Amino acid sequence: MAGQSRHRQPRTLLRQRGVAVVTALLLTTLAVTIVASLFWQQQVQVRSMENQRLQFQTRWIVRGALSLSRLILQTDFFSKGGLTIENGIWAQPLEETRIDDYIEREQRENENFNATLSGRIVDAQSRYNLTNLTTGNTVSQVDVAMFQRLLTVLQLDPALALPLARQVASSQPPAPPQAGAGTVTPPLQQQQQQQQQGGEPMGLVRVDDLLTVSGFTQPAVERLRDFLIILPQRTELNLNTAAPELLAALSPSLPLADANVMVNARKRGGFYRTTTDYTGQSQLGAANRLPVQGLLFGVKSDFFLVYSRVRLDRAALDAVSLLQRDNAGQSKVLWIRENENGDQRKREL
Repeated sequence: MAGQSRHRQPRTLLRQRGVAVVTALLLTTLAVTIVASLFWQQQVQVRSMENQRLQFQTRWIVRGALSLSRLILQTDFFSKGGLTIENGIWAQPLEETRIDDYIEREQRENENFNATLSGRIVDAQSRYNLTNLTTGNTVSQVDVAMFQRLLTVLQLDPALALPLARQVASSQPPAPPQAGAGTVTPPLQQQQQQQQQGGEPMGLVRVDDLLTVSGFTQPAVERLRDFLIILPQRTELNLNTAAPELLAALSPSLPLADANVMVNARKRGGFYRTTTDYTGQSQLGAANRLPVQGLLFGVKSDFFLVYSRVRLDRAALDAVSLLQRDNAGQSKVLWIRENENGDQRKREL
């Protein structure tokens, strides 16, 4: 019996030692897993902070590009006497340009940001302003007719113009009642009820919002994209920068072929200093150029779109900004729409 107990004790000790080794291995594995998880979380946080820093820097680069655009618009304003022509300084695009050499920290720390900037300025008044479809909350019939002609020139259904104008008009704030006149707007309580019930049509912010109007399809919106704009107020169509399709819509008697000839002559330096230069009797085919009375047109522009694209290491930012230039040549930023990796949002200023 004593011999058997002596044989059992080493086996029991061996089992206990084995269990201890396995337990130690499990604890070691668990500790390594926890430490690795902590390191991974820290690495993710560091990476997230780096991405935020890069995005923040891209926004500041866009701000710098806007300052440059404002300077360009001011220089062009004084060099052209307030005129806006399509071969002006503002119309020269900025090709993709490296800006790494302008970052001092890269030179000190030997970092490589691979930073580039590109962009262009577009005359917003070279496009038809959908806000012109209404005067206050009243549909402008002459502008509806012009928009119908534009749809016809672009081989789209002209019947889309009136529903769009009605939606634009209904989304405008109601005009205050005139003294001595009958009530032209619903009572405040009724307006609040309409807002609570969601009965008020949504105002248009961008061209893509045309899809909310019955009849508009995605192909139609893409066809109209380069010809339309939505500005905060009624504006003149710039005769010096408008596309031939818009000139043909402005003047019902002007064929599209003649409008193309006029635009080609305009590009060779034949811009208009006044609206009389456009409609004057000395011009070839001046009778066909006469726009419909009541439509807004001119030779100057106050609103400009600035397209910017910034690449900074692995961060990229596409931005579209709307600038308004005053009579003194000074510009201010009205809004900036950013598009980061497909996520588009608008920042009001």
